[in-house]
Amino acid sequence: MTLVALTPDTIFALSSNIHVLPIVHGSGDMAHTVREIILSRHVDCVGLPLPPSVQTLVEQGVDQLPVVSLVVLPEREDDDDTSSCSYVPIDPCQPVIMGIRAAVSEGIPRAYVDREVQRYVPISWVGPDPYTLKSMPLATFSAAMVPFLPPPQPQSSRWERICWMAFRLHELELDFHSILFLCPITDWPWLRQAYRERMPYVSPKQRECLPAWWKVEPASLYFVLGELPYVTQLYEQRREEARSDTHLSIDGIKELVLEARSQWLASRSATIAQESNWVTPQLLQRYFQYVRNLTLLEHRLKPDLYTLILVAQQMAGDEFALKLLETSKTYRYQTQPSVLDFRPSVLMGIGELQDPGGEILRAVNRLQGDPLVWRSITLRPIPPTPKKQSWAHQWNPYRQCSWPPEDHRIESFAAHVRNQSRNILGADLTRVERFNASLEDGIDLRETLRQWAIAPQQSVRDIHVKVVPPAKGTIEALVFFFEVPADPHTFSWRTTWYAEHQEESTLSFYATPFAANMIGPGIGEARYGGALFLFPPRLIPDIWENPALNFATSLEERLLAGACAHSREPYVAVVSPVPLTSVWRKIAHRFDRKLVPIPLHRFSGQTIARLRRFHVLNGHDIRSYAARFIRE
Repeated sequence: MTLVALTPDTIFALSSNIHVLPIVHGSGDMAHTVREIILSRHVDCVGLPLPPSVQTLVEQGVDQLPVVSLVVLPEREDDDDTSSCSYVPIDPCQPVIMGIRAAVSEGIPRAYVDREVQRYVPISWVGPDPYTLKSMPLATFSAAMVPFLPPPQPQSSRWERICWMAFRLHELELDFHSILFLCPITDWPWLRQAYRERMPYVSPKQRECLPAWWKVEPASLYFVLGELPYVTQLYEQRREEARSDTHLSIDGIKELVLEARSQWLASRSATIAQESNWVTPQLLQRYFQYVRNLTLLEHRLKPDLYTLILVAQQMAGDEFALKLLETSKTYRYQTQPSVLDFRPSVLMGIGELQDPGGEILRAVNRLQGDPLVWRSITLRPIPPTPKKQSWAHQWNPYRQCSWPPEDHRIESFAAHVRNQSRNILGADLTRVERFNASLEDGIDLRETLRQWAIAPQQSVRDIHVKVVPPAKGTIEALVFFFEVPADPHTFSWRTTWYAEHQEESTLSFYATPFAANMIGPGIGEARYGGALFLFPPRLIPDIWENPALNFATSLEERLLAGACAHSREPYVAVVSPVPLTSVWRKIAHRFDRKLVPIPLHRFSGQTIARLRRFHVLNGHDIRSYAARFIRE
């Protein structure tokens, strides 16, 4: 952005000595603009829209950045005897704080010109996204907002503050010749009017209570910072590395998603090493397009946290959305040693503050950007370990059933795999014939060209066609191997489940023990290592206790032996991440069966991950509330 908009003949000039810089609170883009202007112009005083009583503590807090803190001003009690306060967040992405930071580094005096009030009345106003300043002059941006700004009411606290600030600027003009005043954009037109018309002012009263300086708990940073905590951390990293942060408000969102993806992959790799990653660059491209579209529908240029999490849940599932949420709240500087370690810490919420004594106060942000609102989204977090242990101790070992939506999903997938297996059987029966009277199932170009190359001197060249006879038989037994080789210690739970109705298969499997991962009362989560589906269902002996299958030396061999032993059809389909081994073929030959191989990588990693994870319920009555705890 150029500085032409800040010359004395512009709308920002109150006089030859005073320039007003309209700012939008809580914006990293606006903070960047403030810093660039202060560092590029000759300024001998920076005016700030804060009362003088907070100057000492605010500048001490700025000196401790990047550790975030609050300067809290107690206020008189409400009519309902509820305590309240206002606070100044020491946030590196706040334009006012950036102005103080830049002025201190350049040795420029600061003037706190706001009026002392016993009760601060906030202004609820949603402005345009300051990211517009990347392609629009500040003068155009500010002038376009004038018709939409909420005017102050006569004799109101806000009007008295505006008149007092105008008076203080007249006073500063006597001592300084180049004053830059950081004025909230909501007050700018009326401050200009009050300055030029020399509106009468009301002198402030002495504050009854002194302000306090407190540290912010890391869990509460989202309610204090103008940008996401992770994006704010990136701003501080760029500052340390002396790198440009011009477009960081958008690029930081991309870095946030990529960091969440890296942490998500790291958390999965220890338990699902052979499962492919479905959050691919192509998926991320569609993710950002979806985020952009939703953001534009809300008339914004930068997405908020709700949009990021909503799209992550819809495109990658609850697990990735939770990891993105955790990453967005990361601000590593808050745990660094500082003077603030000896200060009490506070917890924050929307419009609330819990002081170090545990009292809940109504709190108003004096540098509030867009108002914060609650928006609901259903994410099922991982329960804490003590609660998991409590649920495991309450488990009744004589009651056990499955979760019907998962049964329907995996049965549909098994039916799809059986259809593919039948197509493979038909492909094995394909033969090539010389064309006589019918094209049969189409011309075989490969064989035709091969014959032409063998006998190029023939005057009449034959055409060869494909004949694909219908496949005979069906696939009754279907075997899934998700990890090869399977660790017997990891997949220590082995059992056979029988169908509840004729639409389910008889299921034998080995999996992780569900008791080690309780996700709700009476709800355990396990992960398949391998499974055998027998459809139509019928009663069979438990393959894990059948002594006739004791020749098998591994989990895969025993599961495959059970499939070959109980299949009434000559073909057994095997879905595996590795090619069929000679041992598996010998087992099939032992029972006079043939194996139909299907590579596991033919199916998407996200599909396989959803199918592998299943839940065990401690009785049919658990099904009435299981959906509240099971993550899809």
